Amino acid sequence: MLAHIILYVKDQVASSNFYRYVLDLEPVLDVPGMTEFKLSDTCVLGLMPEKGIKKLLGEKLPDPNEARGIPRAEVYLVVDSAAQYYERALQKNASALSALSLRDWGDQVAYCLDLDAHVLAFAQRAEKNIV
Repeated sequence: MLAHIILYVKDQVASSNFYRYVLDLEPVLDVPGMTEFKLSDTCVLGLMPEKGIKKLLGEKLPDPNEARGIPRAEVYLVVDSAAQYYERALQKNASALSALSLRDWGDQVAYCLDLDAHVLAFAQRAEKNIV
């Protein structure tokens, strides 16, 4: 199975630049209407303009623009250096939520909001908690 996780964003170019810097990855697709970052062999993070999904799915879809500023999704990334990812996000105007700390499920995790108020979590697994 290949998973595509797609975030609806206000400004595709700004969000693409944010994620390019934070993830330290170049997109595998970057065209008007969709930017994609390959996170693993089985997972792709996509960025789609809010207006694009509304146009695609029509009036039955609640307008994502009306929920701006309200967290609508969390992207939990298990990485080798959570602190570095977190700092890069803050350098690109992410809003800090919670500094890197040990959580009760065993991961060291830092939380912030991206440019569209999606929650970003950067986690490091404890050796005993590797999944």
